[in-house]
Amino acid sequence: MKIAIFGGSFNPIHVGHIQLAKALCQQAGCDQLWFLVSPQNPFKQSSTDLIDEDTRLEMTRIAVEHEPNIEVSDFEFHLPRPSYMVNTLAAMRKAYPQHTFALVIGADNWVKFDKWFKSDEIMKHHEVWVYPRPGFDIEHDGDIIRKPSDYIKGVKFIDTPLYPISSSMIRDAISNGADYSQWVTENVHQFIEEKKLYR
Repeated sequence: MKIAIFGGSFNPIHVGHIQLAKALCQQAGCDQLWFLVSPQNPFKQSSTDLIDEDTRLEMTRIAVEHEPNIEVSDFEFHLPRPSYMVNTLAAMRKAYPQHTFALVIGADNWVKFDKWFKSDEIMKHHEVWVYPRPGFDIEHDGDIIRKPSDYIKGVKFIDTPLYPISSSMIRDAISNGADYSQWVTENVHQFIEEKKLYR
């Protein structure tokens, strides 16, 4: 199967994540999309509002339990930390030789992708699918991302809708006592309220 890997902290997962995943599955032609819950993001090691990984994993699973073709993976929980994506993908190729993996990232990450650890190694073995993010304009020609003078093989621009929701918006709303229910699924809202998360 062709699997799209969508990594993140999902702190918390929101409806934008889910709608984006569904759009990617429809437009990019993957068999499944896996939300890869990161226990420790190498770029967010100083984060102080990251709730524990098992809670985020459970919440992400609850959010997509009725979504066909979308799965949740705790693969990085079993790797040395922090796990850089190049190492995660190499371990996944070994663990699942029957699958082909494509890496999904936002345009905000694409513009700094050359700063990722061994990004060239990722591109050597995997397609990279880039979705739009507000404030990050990337030209594209068909399926090929175009930087100012570059055409890069194996990088696809997936022209999904923009979802102006972020996990930080939700955390801020909760801490301020504001209504955030429209940004998360009903079962995630119930989960957050019952466990009094992000207070």
